[in-house]
Amino acid sequence: VKGLVLKNRIVMPPMATGLASENGEVTERLVKHYSRRAKGPGLIIVEHSYVIQSGKLSENQLGVCDDDLIHGLARLVSSVHEVGTPIAAQINHAGRLANSKISGAQPVAPSPIPASITAETPRELHPDEMSEIAERFASAAARALRAGFDAIEIHGAHGFLLNQFTSPLTNRRTDQFGSSLEGRMRFPLKVVDNVRRRIGNNVPLFYRLGADDRSPGGLTLEDGKKIAQKLAEAGVDVIDVSGGLCGSRPADLKGEGYLIHLAEGVKMTVNVPVVGVGGIVTAEFADEVVRTGRAD
Repeated sequence: VKGLVLKNRIVMPPMATGLASENGEVTERLVKHYSRRAKGPGLIIVEHSYVIQSGKLSENQLGVCDDDLIHGLARLVSSVHEVGTPIAAQINHAGRLANSKISGAQPVAPSPIPASITAETPRELHPDEMSEIAERFASAAARALRAGFDAIEIHGAHGFLLNQFTSPLTNRRTDQFGSSLEGRMRFPLKVVDNVRRRIGNNVPLFYRLGADDRSPGGLTLEDGKKIAQKLAEAGVDVIDVSGGLCGSRPADLKGEGYLIHLAEGVKMTVNVPVVGVGGIVTAEFADEVVRTGRAD
């Protein structure tokens, strides 16, 4: 993919560790966490890193919002490269899931609809602010490349800001960034465009797609397929398929590969590689998924 060659089909997806410093810096524990896991997979995708302080989710979340963080990120990259494995950075904004006690600001969102797991009502974003956030994603991506990352993944799943824009349950806007699926896709596609322009055409760009909210009135897999097509048309090279507002571990789904059906549905509609996830713990199951063409 854009010159990036993986030694196998195993991708370690981004999973938050809470091992960064309170200022979002790489720590020795974080470096050891990834270097210990780097020998097996064909690709490591590092946990979600906040692109702006107001979009920070948790106290010890990794950051990519400031140039001062580049040195530590470069050390993390080097530790994984030492064993010959490529590494991607995932960049994110928590949106309404951000906590003002941590971020220092009232959470923002497409619409002023609070999340059930927080007590705060977010402030509705103005289009000018959205342009600024899109640029923050682009700056974060450029920072990650300076640190030596081999690819960039934009986080558009698990109920975070870009997923909040695509879901009708969290986006009640009546302007050009709402009203229809086309409107709800507009801001995430703007982020993709800004990031692509900043990193150039030779860097692999991934997008973690929340393909199904698993909630009445929310995004469905059919919606997810349409979003995936638009992402591929917009220059996304790899689509990493997971849950939408339901998160990465929906309570009603059990068993190994519980989200693979979403990847399979997306793969049927796009001509770019698709990553599938969901409690995959055995080589036999992973091999079967790839061998039968359900995911790449």
